[in-house]
Amino acid sequence: MRRREFIRLAGAAAAWPLVARAQQGERMRRIGVLQPYAIDSPEKVRVEAFLKELQRLGWTGGRNLQIEYRWETSDLQKAAMELVALSLDVILVSTTPALSSVHQATRTVPIVFTQVAHPVSAGFVGSMAKPGGNMTGFTVFDYEMGAKWSDCSRRLLPT
Repeated sequence: MRRREFIRLAGAAAAWPLVARAQQGERMRRIGVLQPYAIDSPEKVRVEAFLKELQRLGWTGGRNLQIEYRWETSDLQKAAMELVALSLDVILVSTTPALSSVHQATRTVPIVFTQVAHPVSAGFVGSMAKPGGNMTGFTVFDYEMGAKWSDCSRRLLPT
């Protein structure tokens, strides 16, 4: 009888860490959002669309996601430093000046940028196809379309 009790106790002790781990909730992910616009600007619609897509993918604020916002700031460098100090998982940033501030503040926190003009020539990324480093994102327009614009203009203008 003692042998069975010992085996049961040993089995329960071995399984305890697995049970405890299964009972823990999901890890809370933290996103920083730096928007140098007023909170009631049209950019709010884009942020809301971003949040809606995150929810569709299973990320819910307060459950497994926490978002830190910095809107309409006159001191982008200070706002960038505040976000970096929060040990975030990723920072979403809009505009070239805001990206420049975040770029100066960190080289390790992953950064996703939008509405940035010339990210390659500004030195933020190596190329749009293979950005390298800790940044990736979207530019204001597709430079490959420049040749198409020229062609369309030529076709539209009378000769």
